[in-house]
Amino acid sequence: MHQVKTIELLLLDVDGVLTDGRITYTSSGDDLKSFHVRDGSGLKMWMGLGKQVAILSGRTSETVSRRAIELGIATVKQGQTDKLHAVQVILAELGLTPGQVCAMGDDLPDLPVFRYCAMGIAVADACDELKEEAAYVTHAYGGDGAVREAIEWMLRQSGEWPGVVEGFLATPTP
Repeated sequence: MHQVKTIELLLLDVDGVLTDGRITYTSSGDDLKSFHVRDGSGLKMWMGLGKQVAILSGRTSETVSRRAIELGIATVKQGQTDKLHAVQVILAELGLTPGQVCAMGDDLPDLPVFRYCAMGIAVADACDELKEEAAYVTHAYGGDGAVREAIEWMLRQSGEWPGVVEGFLATPTP
């Protein structure tokens, strides 16, 4: 069993993980991306436990920057062709080690990152090579709640999930 309790940083790819991997352009050249609301709520739960999130993408998109701001994710590296080097920079900036990182991805550019970090989680529609390296493969496809599923899986493995649920039950309703 992977040491889920040691994970302090969830490192997320964007296209194919936070989104379904489709890229749609407007007539003005802007790109459109859709994000699943439960992924956002899962990330808020994760960060609410004092854990960190970083976004690492090979592409650059203002839409991703906006979503990161909405969710309170401060560490965002876009346009990274060498993802492994980018992870090393992120860890140096955050003062973390590879043993404290769970990476989530969907395709071959994520493979070196999976091998460098303590554990990797692949989305259901990831390439076979990534699935083979993964500690967990989600049932959900990228962009369809896979990040939330991964967070819930990790929190169940670490024994933290019941406390998260209890926190919602203890919240007073207006």
